Amino acid sequence: MESVGMYGLCGCTAKNKMRCDSRWEITASEAAPTSAYSSPARSLGDTGITPLSPSHIVNDADPNVSEQQTFLVVVAVDFGTTSSGYAYSFAKEPECIHVMRRWEGGDPGVSNQKTPTTILLTPERKFHSFGYAARDFYHDLDPSEAKQWLYLEKFKMKLHTTGDLTMDTDLTAANGKKVKALEIFAFALQYFKEQALKELSDQAGSEFENSDVRWVITVPAIWKQPAKQFMRQAAYQAGLASPENSEQLIIALEPEAASIYCRKLRLHQMIELSSKAAVNGYSSSDTVGAGFAQAKEHIRRNRQSRTFLVENVIGEIWSELEEGDKYVVVDSGGGTVDLTVHQIRLPEGHLKELYKATGGPYGSLGVDYEFEKLLCKIFGEDFIEQFKIKRPAAWVDLMIAFESRKRAAAPDRTNPLNITLPFSFIDYYKKFRGHSVEHALRKSNVDFVKWSSQGMLRMSPDAMNALFKPTIDSIIEHLRDLFQKPEVSTVKFLFLVGGFAEAPLLQQAVQAAFGDKCRIIIPQDVGLTILKGAVLFGLDPAVIKVRRSPLTYGVGVLNRYVEGKHPPEKLLVKDGTRWCTDVFDKFISADQSVALGELVKRSYTPAKPSQLVIVINIYSSELDDVSFITDPGVKKCGTLRLDLTGTSGAAVPARREIQTLMQFGDTEIKATAIDIATSKSVKVGIDFLNY
Repeated sequence: MESVGMYGLCGCTAKNKMRCDSRWEITASEAAPTSAYSSPARSLGDTGITPLSPSHIVNDADPNVSEQQTFLVVVAVDFGTTSSGYAYSFAKEPECIHVMRRWEGGDPGVSNQKTPTTILLTPERKFHSFGYAARDFYHDLDPSEAKQWLYLEKFKMKLHTTGDLTMDTDLTAANGKKVKALEIFAFALQYFKEQALKELSDQAGSEFENSDVRWVITVPAIWKQPAKQFMRQAAYQAGLASPENSEQLIIALEPEAASIYCRKLRLHQMIELSSKAAVNGYSSSDTVGAGFAQAKEHIRRNRQSRTFLVENVIGEIWSELEEGDKYVVVDSGGGTVDLTVHQIRLPEGHLKELYKATGGPYGSLGVDYEFEKLLCKIFGEDFIEQFKIKRPAAWVDLMIAFESRKRAAAPDRTNPLNITLPFSFIDYYKKFRGHSVEHALRKSNVDFVKWSSQGMLRMSPDAMNALFKPTIDSIIEHLRDLFQKPEVSTVKFLFLVGGFAEAPLLQQAVQAAFGDKCRIIIPQDVGLTILKGAVLFGLDPAVIKVRRSPLTYGVGVLNRYVEGKHPPEKLLVKDGTRWCTDVFDKFISADQSVALGELVKRSYTPAKPSQLVIVINIYSSELDDVSFITDPGVKKCGTLRLDLTGTSGAAVPARREIQTLMQFGDTEIKATAIDIATSKSVKVGIDFLNY
């Protein structure tokens, strides 16, 4: 007896396969007479599949999850919005994490253990250079020549801000020319691959093969699924791994990586900001700045050594945590801020994601945008736009000068900050407006920015702090919302990590707002926390045991039509049987806890026994309450096509059982359909970019 629950599935025959995969748009003449909506199964005169009873089978953990492939080395790439880097560890000595070689170049006042996320292509669109090398070469080009070259920076944010991301999404270079995002991300990852393999080969004294490496790439937890998949596709294109050997690449969530590293922290490797207790000799009466200055000095002294020892112990802070204790990781980077709530599970100390990752575009880039707005206010938006196009290299120079002064901003600063204006800015402004930069500053109503005779903008500390305010306010507001959630009450610790966490203004704001609620901890080498945690994650991916599903997943099916329960426009009469079409049969709900490697199974049968090509369409939605695949916000994200032609015989039962499995838990999701009678099966990765 077929199940008549409210959920169900849509299938299609081989002949109609192409039609079924396209958008469900049909004309009135094609539709069945009672149809008010376009409806896939009935518009195609199709049979579809229907759930078998019982359709909900208990979840299993995949027995193969533990049979991991072994690799000689783990290389993690922290592909950041503003700066990037890699680190690695050999499987035989996992307690040593090596951070990449020092980068050539560097800026005054900015540490260069990472390199800027900047890329330069030749006028023929071939890869030229990455990082400091790209920036310096571009800067040295003659302005007329520079216009031909394609220079890109801070392009990672495009993956977060593009609503309809596809493999064909474009990026815009500094000269205004468009280039495929996938190409740029692949070039960048290929660069890191070559650098890392060269360093490994030099260290090992023999050629290191890519097949010896497990790669880990970090992405923000708040990224939607298409962006995470895009990163994996770029890595395949760069040759880090392949779809056939997908286990070689792990996509790690940035706050998870940070969380794993924070477990290992010893007292001398962190600064505590909160007023709850004194750790490491710093009490709440010490200023945030003093504690951090000492820590920075400690890092500076240790910077020559690029090898960090991670003791195979649980750090002191961690040992205070008990079963069920909760903590928040605030990962504040260049582009985004990610908030994740984890809970400890003993005895192994595995992590469980307690509340789905939240956050937003509140990274340190927000401070740069405020500075740009300030320049527009003083010199006019029309001039700034023109200057960026006509003198792109000089604009990059100006933003570099701002970056180093931005890092000098602090709550207790009293002396002004000077930002050097490039000569071409002063020169071009005079040509553009017919008067001097000094005149513009006098005429503007911005009284906290003055002109200094050495050719500098002189900003009062209050003016600089005002540039930070909107971004920091957004972070604090977001944290306040998070702390009001029932799952987040009784949090013991807040770990502040990521490059922007170095900003004393952000530290002070977090301390002031939450210092009385929980203990606030900053790892000393805060900008490398994610990188080191990603290496540890690559060495032991099973450390994260439970995640929250960001979306609701299900398949489209047919169910027996129930008068009064199902909408009349969904009625389809086929060979005397009344079906309800377009039903969304749910596999897992948004925000549901999912164990790593968890399998969810459902069984279906073709609504028409003679059907030999079974197509199962997979759908997702951000909403939890989904009834039909035609509901608003439901998107198709995969198709399982099981061809059973040539398998009909005496052994095949009249009612075939098609088992569908979805495996969750990693950042990727895999689906499989199996014909139980013949063991024929088909697999597919959930695809958010090509539908």
